[in-house]
Amino acid sequence: QVQLRESGGGLVQPGGSLRLSCEASTGTFSWANLGWFRQAPGKEREFVAAISRTTGGSLRYADSVKGRFTISRDNAKNAVYLQMNSLKPEDSAAYYCAARYGPGLSTDAGNYGYWGQGTQVTVSS
Repeated sequence: QVQLRESGGGLVQPGGSLRLSCEASTGTFSWANLGWFRQAPGKEREFVAAISRTTGGSLRYADSVKGRFTISRDNAKNAVYLQMNSLKPEDSAAYYCAARYGPGLSTDAGNYGYWGQGTQVTVSS
């Protein structure tokens, strides 16, 4: 059983930056493909970014965050990160990290079997 815990959310002004972290409780973390998703009130959970299990491996981003967000991982620390720059009010949401042990990256939340509890990001002046 993999337990994930996000941190780093908060209130930030438009144009600002935040770095989200997600730590896992298991040493098999390095075998997992990882993703970040977000969900705003009244909206469906949407894909943000994903990173493959191999160091220096594949990355994928939602079009809405390309060029602004960067996903990275540190398998030695059982951690995945989401650096968010040039934040916009529409980025406000609860952000979740997720892990999947199937092959390849996925943008489909249904393909991830393990989820954190979420961390809130609010972008407002």
